[in-house]
Amino acid sequence: MKRLLLLRHGKSDWAGGALNGGLDDVDRPLAPRGIKAAPVMGQYLRARKLIPDLVLCSAARRTRQTWDLVAAELGTAPEVRFLKSLYLAPPSRLLGAVRKAPAAAKTLLLIGHNPGLAGLALRLAGGGRRKDLAALADKFPTCALAVIDLDISGWPEVGDGGGRLTAFVRPRDLTKDLA
Repeated sequence: MKRLLLLRHGKSDWAGGALNGGLDDVDRPLAPRGIKAAPVMGQYLRARKLIPDLVLCSAARRTRQTWDLVAAELGTAPEVRFLKSLYLAPPSRLLGAVRKAPAAAKTLLLIGHNPGLAGLALRLAGGGRRKDLAALADKFPTCALAVIDLDISGWPEVGDGGGRLTAFVRPRDLTKDLA
C-alpha cells in the first residue's frame, strides 16, 4: 500500500509578475492568502498523520515557499527534492516522477501546479467518496490537497484509475479566515 499526497502551491502574488513585465512566472512568491493557507494545510497533515517520507516539489518559488510553511507544522523533516521538471508539468511528467520514487517511501508528497496536478489526481482517482470526487473534478484550488491511496507495492506500478481518493481538502474547508 502506498499513499500519494498531491498539494497545489498556495495562492501566488501576481503583483509585479510576468503579466506586468516584472518577475518571471517561476519567481512569483506567495500572496498573503497563500502564506496563511500553507501552515493550515501543514497542521491538517500532522493531525491526520499524513506525514510524507519523501517530498517532490517543483523548483518554483511559490511551491518552495508553500513547502517551507507546510514543513514548519509537521514536527519532522522528511527528505525533499526540488525538481525543475515539475514546474508547470503535465500529468504525464508528474506521473513519471511519481513512478521513479524510491520503494522505501510509503507516503509521497508532490507539490506542484495546475492544470497538471489536477489532471494527475483525476487520472489516478478511480474511486472514492462521491462528494470528494465531484469537488476534485470541479476545481483543484490553490493549497488544496488530494490524498490518494494506492494498492501497490512499488511506485512504478501507479496507473490510471488505480487509486482511491480518500480525501480532498481545500483551505476553506479548514478555516473561514483565509479570505
